[in-house]
Amino acid sequence: MNRWRNLIEGSGVIVADGAMGTMLQQAGLKPGDPPMLWNVDHPDRVRKVHRAYMEAGARILLTNTFNGTRFRLSKHGLEGREDELNRAGARILRAEIDDYLIAAPGAPAPVVAGDIGPTGEILAPLGKLYPADAADAFTRQAAALIDGGADVIWIETMADMSEVQAAIEGTRRASPDIPIIVTMTFDTHGRTMMGVKPEAAATSLSEWGAAAMGGNCGNGPDEMLAAIQKMHAAVPGALLVAKSNAGIPEFLDGRTVYLASPEMMALSAVQMRDAGARIIGGCCGTTPEHIAAMAQAVKS
Repeated sequence: MNRWRNLIEGSGVIVADGAMGTMLQQAGLKPGDPPMLWNVDHPDRVRKVHRAYMEAGARILLTNTFNGTRFRLSKHGLEGREDELNRAGARILRAEIDDYLIAAPGAPAPVVAGDIGPTGEILAPLGKLYPADAADAFTRQAAALIDGGADVIWIETMADMSEVQAAIEGTRRASPDIPIIVTMTFDTHGRTMMGVKPEAAATSLSEWGAAAMGGNCGNGPDEMLAAIQKMHAAVPGALLVAKSNAGIPEFLDGRTVYLASPEMMALSAVQMRDAGARIIGGCCGTTPEHIAAMAQAVKS
């Protein structure tokens, strides 16, 4: 928590990391394979991605645990290993940060953000997952991440405010005071898939005590910029996060690609900063090259 406080008390833009899945696929992860298994099977490759983002200028790093609830892990028969895989994800990031600080004495200490994604289920009454069961799953994931060394919990790619509320409730059971960051995905005509507007999300998240809030993933920087502008207008004092995909995903030659260049993402980072975002990074399709260009642009 002290690392988080020290980070946000400084001035200027805080750079977050970029995509994990994109990088692991380049390192050999096969489509459909669970990335979290690499926390124990290939921790050196995961750590290499974390180090590349730190060297690019990122000071907030997300653990490789996006699909870490038992609901997501059950799709791969891994629900019995949720504690192990989440804890390992936080520990290897913490270890890589410690090694980085030894190699770069005097550098600002990066923050370990325990990454929590959606359950992949629809909550009742529209779906079959009860909010209490979702909160229990989030409690277990958050507890393992905190035990592994997470400084903050980062809840991302959310569409449903009831699921966000369950994730916050679950995290608070694991730790009453750990900072919580929440980002939504506004990829459906300026709203989330469940119809949530950016300004409504900002208002609720502020009331629920989120330390920072914003958007991630989606259909590219233009969509993200509009969401940040609306959130800033709704809650001017909020610490806002912009973590856009590298453009709109396209399917070419049998694979998904993102065509926004580092230079394009650098320009968008400046626009996000000017719109009110203070934590800026990337999501799907972004690489350390993107983050390095963005870090240079927002600090120029």
